[in-house]
Amino acid sequence: MNASLLLNAANRYPRVLSIAGSDSSGGAGIQADLKTFSALGCYGMTAITALTAQNTQGVRAIHSVPPEMLRDQIDAVVEDIGVDAVKIGMLHSPEVVMTVAEALDTHGLEHVVLDPVMVAANGAKLISDEAISVLVKELFPRALVVTPNLDEAALLLGRSLTGTDELEQAAQDLLGLRAQAILLKGGHLPGHDVLDILVQANAAGQVTELHKLHSLRISTHNLHGTGCTLSSAIAAYLALGFSLPDAVQAARIYVRSALYAGSNVRTGAGIGPLNHGFAPQAMKVWEA
Repeated sequence: MNASLLLNAANRYPRVLSIAGSDSSGGAGIQADLKTFSALGCYGMTAITALTAQNTQGVRAIHSVPPEMLRDQIDAVVEDIGVDAVKIGMLHSPEVVMTVAEALDTHGLEHVVLDPVMVAANGAKLISDEAISVLVKELFPRALVVTPNLDEAALLLGRSLTGTDELEQAAQDLLGLRAQAILLKGGHLPGHDVLDILVQANAAGQVTELHKLHSLRISTHNLHGTGCTLSSAIAAYLALGFSLPDAVQAARIYVRSALYAGSNVRTGAGIGPLNHGFAPQAMKVWEA
């Protein structure tokens, strides 16, 4: 073998693992995560928690993956390829939550972005109260950032959130669930302006940073997978070496651009997806 090839053999890609459910329509879940990782120049891997039969009009069926199979998927990719950042999406049962928490500890995985998928678009709860309790106890402290939307935040806090003036306090209250950082997404509130709140805490749970992130709302019917895409973009930027505030800012820009690029495209008869590939980047290569 050529000596120069041997010299470069240890070069690698930035590696991001998605632990989430599969969306057969390709707009959300594992499929949206992989599209996002690729578009941002990262190497994506998956550990599938559940299979869904769905399209732009709704979910028809869900088939859970046994915890043992989920554990094997995580072990297989981490032990061989390695992981620089993790995005966690839908975890439907306490057993699955515990499997993921144990895997994070076993492999010492860092830069974990937790998207707590708890509530469907129609307001229906997607996981049991027991699973939510275990999710908060086991994964909130292990995640670098948790990214709830308003419905999920309301479920976690036991109160509804109806105005932007409530978001800052709500985000700080969510930190009280032993989270290291919270990105509270305000997109479900009405109005032309979208406000997200990023708060970070120290080991004592005290707020050390608070960022108010404003943007104009993009008018589009194609919103399926927005939350999945944002959390996976944050994970990708963390894998690329960004700080958490910078990763969140960059991820918001990517999602807004993907929303705008796909705003006038019709995909299916229901809520369509973003345009993840509006400006794909070449795969980054880290030199050894």
